[in-house]
Amino acid sequence: MRHLVLHIDRLVLRGFEPGQRHAVAQGLQAELARQLAEPGAAQQWVSRGDVAHVAAGVVRIVPGAQPAAVGVQAARSVARKPQP
Repeated sequence: MRHLVLHIDRLVLRGFEPGQRHAVAQGLQAELARQLAEPGAAQQWVSRGDVAHVAAGVVRIVPGAQPAAVGVQAARSVARKPQP
């Protein structure tokens, strides 16, 4: 089996306080790891080969959501559908 290596080079966060960025990033990383650890999930990505860019698309945030929860929400959007 091939390995999946995921690098987050840049995470663009608009509308967040500077002190919240680490919590958002940690939520994103933890949820991506959980999502990609599910059977078959990583294989979807590996079968596509190199993917240079993945956009989460629009992530709707509930007012008052905790920063880590925002990261989880973004990760679910990214993990949902690998780009062709």
